[in-house]
Amino acid sequence: MTTLIEPSSAPNASDTAPAAPQIALFLDFDGTLVEIAPSPEDVKLDRRVAPALAALRGTLGGALALVSGRPIAFLDEMLAPHRFDIAGLHGAQIRLDGELHAQSAQPGSLREALRDLVRFANSHVGILVEDKRVSVALHWRLAPSLQDEALALMRRTAARIGPGVRLQEGKSVAEIVPADASKGHAIAWLMAKPAYAGRRPVFIGDDITDEDGFAAVNAMGGLSVRIGADRESQAGLRLASPTALRHILLEAAENGHLSADDFARTNQD
Repeated sequence: MTTLIEPSSAPNASDTAPAAPQIALFLDFDGTLVEIAPSPEDVKLDRRVAPALAALRGTLGGALALVSGRPIAFLDEMLAPHRFDIAGLHGAQIRLDGELHAQSAQPGSLREALRDLVRFANSHVGILVEDKRVSVALHWRLAPSLQDEALALMRRTAARIGPGVRLQEGKSVAEIVPADASKGHAIAWLMAKPAYAGRRPVFIGDDITDEDGFAAVNAMGGLSVRIGADRESQAGLRLASPTALRHILLEAAENGHLSADDFARTNQD
């Protein structure tokens, strides 16, 4: 006897197709959530962003973290009263569920190197030194004509300190960081934790400092998104500006849903 299947109960391709995995969202800060400012202290965060991120964290089951070159304490201040999982100082600090799980040691001779950088900044208008304790950055955004001299100094300084550090170059900045710290390693570490495991990683950044993060999520089958189109990148997608990203995040927070498709759709508009 032939069994007939009623049209209403026939399998539908969309019913049988496996659902796309939910995402784990990783966000850079400077140039991504905020516009690049003339000096590190001048950044301004849209007051709607922190509450939107808090809402999205709930939507994503807790799988949302900032991955930034900034110290955790600075990001907490900018996002207060909300507190998030954070990989700070390019991964030298990682806080998960309110607990500091990883902390790179201060590289040897960094204090002596800092004094040399401060002397250079004091004798050159527009050069800024940012002391992050575990790392140190030299900024020349306000003195672009000094880029070659500043970068050469940072390269010599990093070489003098030795293999315990590496030089992280970015937009009008270079930073000496612990050799074992990187955004890619931080993302991989977080992806092994329960709230993140099994999800598709999405990392959004804007600078050379984010390229190892892009490479890490690409290797995991994730989605890498670069803000801006000013240079070549390993990122799979581009967004025009922090404003474009904020539009996606604010709309997703309001709708209570965020997927990788939201970034790809905007990229095609």
